[in-house]
Amino acid sequence: MATWSNLNYQNSASPLMEQIIFFHDHTLIILIMITILVAYLMMNLFFNNYINRFLLESQMIELIWTILPAITLIFIALPSLRLLYLLDELNNPLITLKSIGHQWYWSYEYSDFNNIEFDSYMIQSNENLNNFRLLDVDNRIILPMNNQIRILVTATDVIHSWTIPSLGVKIDANPGRLNQTSFFINRPGIYYGQCSEICGANHSFMPIVIESIPMKNFINWINNYSLDDWKQVLVS
Repeated sequence: MATWSNLNYQNSASPLMEQIIFFHDHTLIILIMITILVAYLMMNLFFNNYINRFLLESQMIELIWTILPAITLIFIALPSLRLLYLLDELNNPLITLKSIGHQWYWSYEYSDFNNIEFDSYMIQSNENLNNFRLLDVDNRIILPMNNQIRILVTATDVIHSWTIPSLGVKIDANPGRLNQTSFFINRPGIYYGQCSEICGANHSFMPIVIESIPMKNFINWINNYSLDDWKQVLVS
């Protein structure tokens, strides 16, 4: 999760998020090179006394400063297009999770497992001092690690956005529309997110929490889940 003075991306927990970070670093290096070159040329212009009163045009320099930016954009565009297609790919998901956005909470359905469903509300900060303020919920999403997960997202009122930064997932929840994406969690842990759409005054108070566990523990959780008890039951 993000911490104070954290200017970089959160540590990735999925292969796609790793690719996003690599692309960010690749683009940042290109931007730094452009900035240094432009700064060097501007400093040269400020501190030299060269004058050419008869210079009206230079087609060679115009050709250079047209071709070089085009080549630079190609080096940025090709990895970007590759990443966009990777993010849109859906590879034989093992589990389908449905997420429904409400004001101001999320509902989840595990339709593959006897229609397990529950609501996920933000926990008030004064209820439990061990929870992260404005980030923890009463019912977490429990998912197995090292498996492809498909998520179907929709909303009942306004546009929301289901976002988990460490997994590289951001998908809008539109009323009357079912959007889908997939992700792969490659290590156990607890991952936090929030609604990142400006859907109203309290959109930032719709936290999302995923708890990634081994498949054996996930099967135990499924078998011990009770519809009469909204608390998460995790059998180790």
